[in-house]
Amino acid sequence: MSQPNPANSAPLFRTPAQGILFDLDGTLIDSAPDLVGACNDMLKVLGREPVALETARSWIGNGARRLVERALTGDFDGEPPLNLMATAYPLFEKCYQKNLYRDSVMYAGALETLAQCHALDRRVGCVTNKPGGFTRPLLQAMGLSSYLDPVIGGNDLSRKKPDPLPLQYVAGQWGLTPDECLLVGDSVSDFHAARACGMPVVLVSYGYSQGLDLYELGPDAVIDSLTQVLEIIESS
Repeated sequence: MSQPNPANSAPLFRTPAQGILFDLDGTLIDSAPDLVGACNDMLKVLGREPVALETARSWIGNGARRLVERALTGDFDGEPPLNLMATAYPLFEKCYQKNLYRDSVMYAGALETLAQCHALDRRVGCVTNKPGGFTRPLLQAMGLSSYLDPVIGGNDLSRKKPDPLPLQYVAGQWGLTPDECLLVGDSVSDFHAARACGMPVVLVSYGYSQGLDLYELGPDAVIDSLTQVLEIIESS
């Protein structure tokens, strides 16, 4: 169970995890400006009003299709007509593909943390609900792809987070059990996916939490910086 810690204090949780899985959006990369920008480009073509970046940040975390549904309705739980989605989603994909990394930035400590996890002889991968066709070019452009193997996008398997399947798949690829790994994420989907397969989970305080109190969720730790992952991993 997590406990509140002052910013930059040492997390109270430690693990000897041999495999570290990272979420992407809201964990390694702040991609909200480009995701919301693509939504607004889509809405403009459709003759609709744009959405505010700070409002739409809280809509990120359940995959690209769900983000588009929320942008079309202006509602977190919104369900637009199927015929509208049939037009809007391919348009969003086209707009986003043009500007995957125009304004997106790595969070502080992302590159250092991935490099140090490798230096500690840990396996390091990425499991995200972002479609693979967006995920891999974005990681490549940000200079992170060489540190992550495998990279599992939201449409690469039959189910995505909060289902535990992607986490179980990566652990199996590494020859590890889920409890020998650690998931680092930012959302309730990350939390439930990890808990469903017995994988320890750490949530970052700065990501796309959709307004939820991360401490109340009960992850193993809540951290304020990715570099704190290095304090959590016990040396072999």
